[in-house]
Amino acid sequence: MDATIKPIRPNKQLESRPAELDPAEFLAAAVRADQPRPARAEAEAAVKTLLAYIGENTEREGLLDTPRRVVEAFDELYQGYHQCPAEVLDRTFGETAGYDDFVLVRDIEFTSQCEHHMMPFYGKAHIAYTPVERVVGLSKLARLTDIFARRLQTQEHLTAQIAAAIDEVLKPRGVAVLIEAEHTCMSVRGVAKHGASTFTSRFTGMFRDNPAEQARFLSLVRGTR
Repeated sequence: MDATIKPIRPNKQLESRPAELDPAEFLAAAVRADQPRPARAEAEAAVKTLLAYIGENTEREGLLDTPRRVVEAFDELYQGYHQCPAEVLDRTFGETAGYDDFVLVRDIEFTSQCEHHMMPFYGKAHIAYTPVERVVGLSKLARLTDIFARRLQTQEHLTAQIAAAIDEVLKPRGVAVLIEAEHTCMSVRGVAKHGASTFTSRFTGMFRDNPAEQARFLSLVRGTR
């Protein structure tokens, strides 16, 4: 008896659009001024504990200042927790001479830290938006990327946060974000596949609804480097 192959029916649950991000994630600083935090001495003691855990002699000369240096590095690497994304996009300009096409900033380099292993991932973000009357300074898109990148992240969440912040604050006709990155938690540990790249994208408005605009955005991103 021949087997009958039935067509796969689309799962209605899978077809539903993803839940929107909580605006609190991208409109305000992630750390409140009144939020309780460990003292710097406690943070340095924690670093010393980790050094002892891997088998190091924490009293040898080369490691005496390491806890302090690590905490100072954390202050720099994770400064995005104390910065407000909405403030970066707050100032706009209206002298656009009726410009009605999208604005693309390509090859925004960034470095972030994977929230699963606290190891770096780095690459480039490509961001476009179609303004309605007013535009934002081009450097602000790079600064916005850095704010979100300088937090513990996944690449997927980073992509969604950048798009959501631009969409919410600037109210454009559409936003397109494409991020390409290499993750050291994959290239220098685990499967150790050096050079493997991960691509993530997020489209809203006209970029989501119009395949031709998506294609034009991707064509410009992939153009001659």
